[in-house]
Amino acid sequence: MRPIRVLGICGSPRMGNSLFLLEHALEGCRHAGGAGVSTTLYNVKGKTFVPCDACSHCEKHAGACTHDDDFEELRSLWMGADVVLYSVPVYHMGIPAQVKAFIDRLGNAAFGMYRAALPPGVSALPKLLKVVGAIVQGMHAFAGQEHALSQLINHALVMQCIPVSGDLWESYIGAAGWTANQGERNALKLLAESGDLSAHAAVAAARSLGRRCVEVAMVIRAGIAACRETLAPDPLWGPLLSAGVDA
Repeated sequence: MRPIRVLGICGSPRMGNSLFLLEHALEGCRHAGGAGVSTTLYNVKGKTFVPCDACSHCEKHAGACTHDDDFEELRSLWMGADVVLYSVPVYHMGIPAQVKAFIDRLGNAAFGMYRAALPPGVSALPKLLKVVGAIVQGMHAFAGQEHALSQLINHALVMQCIPVSGDLWESYIGAAGWTANQGERNALKLLAESGDLSAHAAVAAARSLGRRCVEVAMVIRAGIAACRETLAPDPLWGPLLSAGVDA
C-alpha cells in the first residue's frame, strides 16, 4: 500500500513565518504516520500564478489552461495528494493573491479534468475527499486570521474535500498565530524560543493539525475500501474508487 501523500503549500512570498509553522505541521504529519507518510513542501516564492479570466478553455479542454505559468506544476501535486496543508500570511484580511489565483483556477480546471469521467448530463465535481488543513499567521492579533482560515475551509468544501482542524484549546478551525507586531521573517520562531504563549499555541496547533489530517486521511482510505460496493453505483465516487489506495 502506498504512503499517505502530504502536500504542504507555503503560500508566502517571503517564506518566513508561514514556512516555520508549515514545517511544524509536516513534522506532525510524519509523527502520525511514520514511514506510511510522504511529505512534499511547495513554496510559492518565485512562482507565477496568473489570475483566472474565466475563459472556460479548461472546462472544454480536459483542464488545460491557456496561461503558461506555474499553475500546472502545483495542480499536479495537489491532485496527487491525500492531504493538502496550506500555510499563508494574512494579506488584507485574507489569503495572498498567489494562493487565491491558484485555487480559482484549480476549481475551474478540475471540472474540465473530470468531465469526461462522468456520465453525460452530470456536471459536478466528483468526491475528491482530500483532507485539507489551514494555517495562517499575521503581524497583528485579530487582523484577519479567522477570515483567511474561513477562505481556505470554503475552498476545501467547494473542491469536495474534507477540512480538518487541530486540537483544542490551541486550534478551533485551523492553526493561527501572530508575530506581536514584529515584521521579521523569523519573528514567530524567536517568539516561540523565548517562551511566548501565543507563539507556543500556534506551533502546537500546527503540529496537531498535521497529525489529525493524516489520521483522517487514514480513516478515509479505510472507509473507501470498506464501502466500495455501496459507493460504486454513484458516478461522483468513480474517480476516487478507480484510483484505489495503491495508485
